[in-house]
Amino acid sequence: MNDAVRDPGSARPEGGVGAAVANDVELPMRNGRVRRRGNGLRGLLALVAALAAGLAVGFIAFVSAISSATPPADPRAQGIVVLTGGSARIDSALHLLADGRAARLLISGVNPAVGSHAIADTVDPELTSVIACCVDLGHDARDTIGNAAETRDWAEEHRYASLIVVTSAYHMPRSLAELADAMPGVKLIPYPISNPELHLTDWWNDPEAFGLLAREYGKYLVAAARLALAPLLPAVDKPPGDGESAPPQ
Repeated sequence: MNDAVRDPGSARPEGGVGAAVANDVELPMRNGRVRRRGNGLRGLLALVAALAAGLAVGFIAFVSAISSATPPADPRAQGIVVLTGGSARIDSALHLLADGRAARLLISGVNPAVGSHAIADTVDPELTSVIACCVDLGHDARDTIGNAAETRDWAEEHRYASLIVVTSAYHMPRSLAELADAMPGVKLIPYPISNPELHLTDWWNDPEAFGLLAREYGKYLVAAARLALAPLLPAVDKPPGDGESAPPQ
């Protein structure tokens, strides 16, 4: 039979029955992959949005806690530790010592070139007597992690079970986390110092204040994560310093 008398209904698309079936199967599969890819992208975007919202809420809570932090009315402990970073911190710690709030004071993170006489020149003259009798200088710490280790060794040496911790309000959350991890058996009494140059009441309108708070919040999150994961990880050397430095107070 020639092509002229062939049944027109018997015609098939180019490629035959196999190609037609393959096309019919491939289209839904391709559509399914596109849908899965779209669902995965939407899920990723939702996760990123949730993480960003969580960080924003946490940051606002962090700043709120710092803004409302006030020193206790009647702090008393066996020892006092002040973390260097501003003269107002040291001056406040020395006044606590002079008032008999504790028996001895550690100034942690002092520059090796700075001695007790240089510190005495920067504070009220009435405090020089307590510097001579009851103040120890820690020259080893270079960051907050080092402060914690230096304070732990000092507290163990003097067998102190309670400490008043003096540092800037914005630095207090991270300091307490590091100190509590270094010496879990010691009672820590926070004594936050406000920085008059740090405008916490309208931090969102002050780029300098916002930047400082954002950096400190980030450092706090890193420290909290490291301390939380430490028991699950094999023992390693201590991480490098965090480079914590405070603006003049």
